[in-house]
Amino acid sequence: MRLFHLQLASAAEHLAADEALLDLAEAGQGGETLRFWEPRETFVVVGYANKVATEVNVAACASAGIPIFRRCSGGGTVVQLPGGLNYSLILRITEDGPTRNIAAANQFIMARNRVATQAALGPAAGEVSVRGHTDLAIAQPPPAPASPRKFAGNAQRRRRHFLLFHGTLLLNCDLQRIGQLLPMPSLQPDYRADRPHDEFIANLNLSAATVKAALTREWQAEDGCSDPQKDYETTDYGLQFNAPLLAAIEKLAREKYSAREWNFKF
Repeated sequence: MRLFHLQLASAAEHLAADEALLDLAEAGQGGETLRFWEPRETFVVVGYANKVATEVNVAACASAGIPIFRRCSGGGTVVQLPGGLNYSLILRITEDGPTRNIAAANQFIMARNRVATQAALGPAAGEVSVRGHTDLAIAQPPPAPASPRKFAGNAQRRRRHFLLFHGTLLLNCDLQRIGQLLPMPSLQPDYRADRPHDEFIANLNLSAATVKAALTREWQAEDGCSDPQKDYETTDYGLQFNAPLLAAIEKLAREKYSAREWNFKF
């Protein structure tokens, strides 16, 4: 697996990059990849099938000038905030392996991400657990209630030969913004127990560098293909950077992820 770096200017380009990497891998021009990116500004991202009017406080977003985007994967709506960290995994699908179906891939990936984030926190921190289908949550120290708080949500999109699994970790975010921009979700996991946003979510209070290092170690990703001005072609990776990838990202960002027809599709 390659650790891949992309310097992109906009939220639309980052959302497009995940789909472009998946498409190129599916076309036989890429392989397994781990990518990180950090939001520079606040914006909202709905899951593929989410209804914007139901899952987003559209008036609050409009008043604050906060854009709303739609991603290509499922799952719920998130607020992207400075102080958060996003990761994206492109993994190969095998018929009898841990990525063979949605449930198996969720279990396999979340188990490894749990190990990585627990290692980043250290033994003295609260216990990290996998909750719902693809949430990571952390136990709170006494006298806080026993219910753990969510710090990461994740989503999956599958093609025939490869899948995209990506998520957002709350590290040092202004969590009050989430309750201002999102109503209570229409669907929620049992462990949420109707808790409002400010009682349900938590920051890890770790640096992005610490979490990146832990995830990189857990996924055994090798740094490479990191020069945005250079083309690469390697036998084990097979994706020539950067002309095809950057062209695909630009096209998707312009024609899809910047388009109201896509972002307000539902």
